Amino acid sequence: MNIVTVASFEEWQIRDMQVAPSAVLFMIGGRKVSDSEISTKICALVERFKASPVIVGADSDELAQLLQALECGARGYIPTSVDVKVAAEAVALARAGGVFVPASSILAAKGSITPAASKNCYLDSLFTPREVVVAEALRRGKANKIIAYEMNLCESTVKVHIRNIMKKLNATNRTEVAYKIRELVQ
Repeated sequence: MNIVTVASFEEWQIRDMQVAPSAVLFMIGGRKVSDSEISTKICALVERFKASPVIVGADSDELAQLLQALECGARGYIPTSVDVKVAAEAVALARAGGVFVPASSILAAKGSITPAASKNCYLDSLFTPREVVVAEALRRGKANKIIAYEMNLCESTVKVHIRNIMKKLNATNRTEVAYKIRELVQ
């Protein structure tokens, strides 16, 4: 593979390369794809090199940054924490028509993207459906007023649910309930 490095798109144009690149690796370092300047450049590269996959290389493996790069049309997102061999295979995958997404980004965000229903399978057998919702809200640290508002209940009804949950978990306070529920759903 012939690798050509340039500092900017303008430098690429000055070199007047006759052959389109088989892939474009756009290194953004510590900058964020969410910065409008960076996302605009990614979109411009994707538009300019339609036949060549654009892959973003970045210091971060944040899921939000990865998703934004993909939304701009990038065919891969390689954090600098990835081994060089994996990075080379990611470029090869993008060249073959695939999209590379680092597992570290997905695993880091697993808790926020896992549906509550799949996490609560054990809670479903322990609590009533309403208690499951209240227990999940307690686990997230929500106040009784907020829980009542979100569930369209009276605050006193929420307190009854919390008391029942505490009895079932043999807990003495909200903090202990949240801790025990966290342990149950992991």
